[in-house]
Amino acid sequence: MAGAGTNPRIVFVMAGGEEEAAKIARSLVEERIAACVNIVGPVRSVYRWRGAIEDENEYLLIIKSRAQLFPKLERRVKELHSYEVPEVVAVAMSRVSKPYLDWLVDSTADHPPRARKLPRRNGAATTS
Repeated sequence: MAGAGTNPRIVFVMAGGEEEAAKIARSLVEERIAACVNIVGPVRSVYRWRGAIEDENEYLLIIKSRAQLFPKLERRVKELHSYEVPEVVAVAMSRVSKPYLDWLVDSTADHPPRARKLPRRNGAATTS
């Protein structure tokens, strides 16, 4: 479960292209605003814009961060994004495994992350 004061969030952002999505993702992680960003796409989006129905391919960013960083994250996305009104939607993570939450908090802290053993995707441990 989420620990007090950590308030983990998943933030969804749509980008018009893969390069733009990658630029936003890299900036958020490098600046420690996000612990991780997954880029999914292309995805087909159908939406209303200025009275017309649009049907476009976009890229979905799934951003893992903390509620306390949302204002900074939103501001940074708006600076980097080409859309006039970018989608920036945050949802709370109601239950999170402790090791993942610790990593998320460490990765978005103002200090360099502590060295710790983290599970790798294949199950073997690694030191970060």
